[in-house]
Amino acid sequence: MASRVVMPKLTDTMEEGVVVKWKKREGEVVGSGDVLAEIETDKAVMDLEAFASGTLRRVLVREGTTVKAGELIAVIADPDEDIAPVLAETMSPAPALKSNQGRPTPPAAQPAGEEDRVKASPRAKALARERGIDLASVTGSGPGGRIVEEDILKAGGTVSPRTTGATDRPLSQMRKAIARTTTQSKAPVPHFYLTAEIAMDETEQLRTQLKQTRRFHPSLTDVIVKAAAMALTRHPEINVSYIGDALRQHGSIDIGIAVGLDDGLIVPVLRDCGSKTLEQISTEARALIERARTKRLQPHEYTGATFSVSNLGMFEVDNFIAVIMPPEAATIAVGAVRDVPVVGPDGVKPGRRMTVTLSCDHRALDGVQGAKFLKEFKRILEHPQELIKP
Repeated sequence: MASRVVMPKLTDTMEEGVVVKWKKREGEVVGSGDVLAEIETDKAVMDLEAFASGTLRRVLVREGTTVKAGELIAVIADPDEDIAPVLAETMSPAPALKSNQGRPTPPAAQPAGEEDRVKASPRAKALARERGIDLASVTGSGPGGRIVEEDILKAGGTVSPRTTGATDRPLSQMRKAIARTTTQSKAPVPHFYLTAEIAMDETEQLRTQLKQTRRFHPSLTDVIVKAAAMALTRHPEINVSYIGDALRQHGSIDIGIAVGLDDGLIVPVLRDCGSKTLEQISTEARALIERARTKRLQPHEYTGATFSVSNLGMFEVDNFIAVIMPPEAATIAVGAVRDVPVVGPDGVKPGRRMTVTLSCDHRALDGVQGAKFLKEFKRILEHPQELIKP
């Protein structure tokens, strides 16, 4: 029996994916579990496995094509099986690869003068108007023959004066996901912010001591994660999610660590931080961040955080606020450790200070709750020997 291969929905936020590379070609025999293709999701590049054995009878999309989740991209069947009924089930078939084997080509655009009925993305329509290109003259390469921005760019045309010197870059899958999730967070979630300045002199001394004794060398982010985990253990009311008619109290402290990539941001999640030592956090975070930077994380490694840490201090950012990513109720933004004059009983002395800002979901938390957590977080970093206790 013929088996439909569709673009999978690999994450909760995934609405579409890109076929990066086909690992099998038409006519090849495949077994259940064989890797058919590499798929770029909104967070990573992942393998698409076959769920049936047979022959890869038809590949329906080119490498580099963006396809909506659930759309047909290939068919596996017996060598002599009729696959026409499977292809006919697809309401909006993706464009076929060009070949001399009689496979279908993308459908042409609608007649001129009927732009509203032409299958074209909004950006493609706008760009076509800017360049004076008749959509009826363009063959779409998107799913179902849809005209996309790239098709207009290839078609040429004249750029109007107001667009001269500007370049539009298509959004990556990661950037599209960020646009969706931040809009869903910032607009409906009532944020409030609490800022504190923390003396980091002793924490920096502790990190230096650990490096000199060669026990291990935690990054500042590792220390922040450990301090946050300890503060969340003592203030579990922060480790919650607003779910409409209730607050969900999480039994595990799972902390997301924001990692900047060339095309966006990903937040790998370090699980059960409340039971881990600083050394364990440092070791696991290093491996997790490395996989994030090479886009090799699995979905369970970047979903389900109950609290997040975002550190921009290495970029000499003094202070910023972070957007809460639901279902988390809070996230902390960490600025640079700075040299500042500190007034004390003996006069003015040099000191090391760091500014942090806690973003809270006011549906789940109030100011006093956030303030108590932040006060404990600050106390731990100013008395860092607690960080290395068993």
